[in-house]
Order: sequence, then C-alpha cells, then structure tokens
Amino acid sequence: MPGTTMTADGTPVTVMATGTVAVTAAVTVTAPVTVEEVVDRLRGIGAGLPPTDGVAVFNRLYLTVTEAVRDRLGGPYFADPAAMAGLDAVFAGRYLLAVAADAAGQEPPACWRPLFALRAHPGVHPLQFALAGMSAHIQHDLPLAVVDTCRRRGCEPAGLAADYHRINDLLAEVETAVREQLMPGPDLLERAEPLTHLLGAWSVEAAREGAWAAVQALWELRAVPAAARAFAAALDGSVGLLGHALLLPLGLHPAPAAAGSPGTVDAPDAPDAPASATPDAVDAVDAPDAPASATPDAVDAVDAPGTAPAAPHTAAGRLPEARNRPAGEGSGAQARPDQAQLECSGLPSA
Repeated sequence: MPGTTMTADGTPVTVMATGTVAVTAAVTVTAPVTVEEVVDRLRGIGAGLPPTDGVAVFNRLYLTVTEAVRDRLGGPYFADPAAMAGLDAVFAGRYLLAVAADAAGQEPPACWRPLFALRAHPGVHPLQFALAGMSAHIQHDLPLAVVDTCRRRGCEPAGLAADYHRINDLLAEVETAVREQLMPGPDLLERAEPLTHLLGAWSVEAAREGAWAAVQALWELRAVPAAARAFAAALDGSVGLLGHALLLPLGLHPAPAAAGSPGTVDAPDAPDAPASATPDAVDAVDAPDAPASATPDAVDAVDAPGTAPAAPHTAAGRLPEARNRPAGEGSGAQARPDQAQLECSGLPSA
C-alpha cells in the first residue's frame, strides 16, 4: 500500500505502490505480498549464507515458523486467514529490511544489531543466535507489524487478538524442537550449564505477551505520533540490549576456524603434550640456577639463553573480538557509518 511511514528519528520512509520500501538511496527492499513469497525470500537468504552463520541459524528457524503458518492458512485454524497472511508479509518485511541494510553496509535497527554484529563469533552457540533473532523479531518487529496491519485493514488490534494468540502454539512447538536440536549433547552437558541458565530466562510465550502489550500501547498512542515514535525507539533500544545479553559469548563448542588459528575455542589439546608446554607451567621450565628474585610469573626471566622471549599471557578465557560478517567477506564493511534512520518505528505519519 503506498504511503509514508516514519523511522525512530523522524526520517520519512516511502512505500511505493509496487510494494517497494525505500529506506535510503542505497537500500531498497521490495516488500513481500504473499506468505509463499516470504518463504521463497527466506530460502534465498539461507542459500547465500554458510550454515554456521548466526543469521543463517535464525533464518532457518524463521523459515520453519513461516511454513507452519502457511500450511494452516487454508484450513480452519485461523478465524481470519487473510488478515494473518497480510500480517505475516508485513512482519517478514522488517526482517528482510534488516538483512538488506546489513548487505548494503549500513546498520540495521538496534534490535537486530547484536545478531548481525556477532553472527560469526566462535564463542556464541547456535541456539543463542536462534533465540536472539526471535527476540528481535517478536519483541520489536511484531508489535509494529500488528499496528501497521490494523491501520491498513481499518480494524482494531482486538480483531486480530484470537489469531495472534493461536500462533503462540505454533511458535512454542517450533521453539521446543529447535532447543532440542541445538542444545549441546551429553559430552558438553557440564559446560552447557551457563547456556542453560542464560536461555532459561527467555521464552517465546513471554516475548509474545510483551509484544501484545506493546501493540496496545502503540495503538493508544497513534493519535500522538511523537509519543508513539519515542515509544517505538525505546522499544528498539531495549530489545537490542536484550539481544546483547542473549549473545553473551560462552565458548561452548569448537570454533569453525581452521585448527591452530586464533579463532578456535575449546580446541582439544594436542596428544601427549609435555607438561612444560603449557603456558602456566612456570616451575617446570625454571632453570636449575634461576635467580631467587625470579617470580613465578616472570616467564621471560627463566627462558634459556638464545631463545626468543615468551609471548605475553592473555586473560584466561578471552575470546576473539566479534566480526560483523561471516569469514571470507571483505573487511571494508567493518567501519560502517551509523545509520540511525534505519531504526524503524513503522508508524505511519499523521
């Protein structure tokens, strides 16, 4: 539907009659019209990403949910299948916009930035990627999509409430399957305790209930556009903070980087490695006549003559810095300009 919406900072976003959303001159996204088109677009995104990429992990989850919704549109599951199909397309458009912004070298909305920034971090578990994407899409994008859909259809949110809550059952089924599929096996069970504790604090049911509360607040604020935009911007930022928490690097699985590279995490020790090869075994490499002033940490002072100085110790458990893009992509996109205008509130202007 043609018209104009507003970003969180008040920048207008034009929606063309063809369904094209122009965010800036560099980013143009054709909004999907049907659920089948959403499925095709998600499959296309997944085909272009390595399986271990964090965005790819969420994309597979989102594709599964979208296919489940599509398969129920033709039956009696939804009271208003047409409205749900429209909501699904509007909802997906926000994720597609974030993907397009990142591909163009611009920052996506704040709620999506943690996932795109940490997508290749070797210390983040795939399950964290999946749930961080769900958090951004449900707790920020969904309430804005519901409000957009109601305005376009000329209905109150209460008219979509029953079908909205029916989707909870679908999401709960998919989330349970994903947790079972991605949780570490028995061999990593003890080390996975921090992961279990972290992810136990987030649930799809609570997220969708919170999103519905945001729908009601945004709907009441529609007559005060400035207040509505401020609310949407605050929601964007708070969900982004939650995303950072969900993506806390835990280092629970080997990194996908090549063996011996700095990116590896929890790599197995080399077989039969001598005790003196460990960085902390200082006493084992002390020369017999080492001076008494040498402290246990003064590794360089006890190196044999003629040998190169030992490398300085790094902090225990330190992980490599996050990369903005999957391995193999150019480094020029790392220094990306701030694009506050992409923090979409999705609220039509007065």
